[in-house]
Amino acid sequence: MRRIADRIEYSPTTIYLYFKDKSELLEQVCHEAFSKLSLLLKRILEQPGDPVEHLKKGLIAYVHFGVENPHQYRAAFMMPKPEDFDKLKYNKPDSPGMQAFDFLRRSVQGCKASGKLRVGDVELASQVLWCGVHGVTSLLITHEAFPWVGREQVIHSVVDTLVYGMSEKSK
Repeated sequence: MRRIADRIEYSPTTIYLYFKDKSELLEQVCHEAFSKLSLLLKRILEQPGDPVEHLKKGLIAYVHFGVENPHQYRAAFMMPKPEDFDKLKYNKPDSPGMQAFDFLRRSVQGCKASGKLRVGDVELASQVLWCGVHGVTSLLITHEAFPWVGREQVIHSVVDTLVYGMSEKSK
């Protein structure tokens, strides 16, 4: 809390006027990040067009969101949660985090229904795709100095490879 207070140029006691503890502050950071991400993904899903292209756009938007908001992304996905962090609240279907994940789930379901992805278990496929895009997002955030062949090229290649691995074409 002291480091946060120093960074925003508040006293640590001022932060406690707004948040009772670190868990509540982290919960708010996660809520805000997921709300922004959910809104972005919702806009993509609502557009007319090919479900596979929607899926790819959503996965790419996820990576861009993380890279453009590295502090929020780290707090939401890369930092261990404090013991008193309310994990049940975090995983409720109406929470912003689960709404963001639901975009992925609905996108995969749409691709399966269209016959363009060979997916048996939508939940498993959604989690596999999330693992892949989380990996590239985390690496781009934590290894900025790595000599990437091109950040966009890596992002698009990872997404294309993940989706192609589930497509009818890869049989």
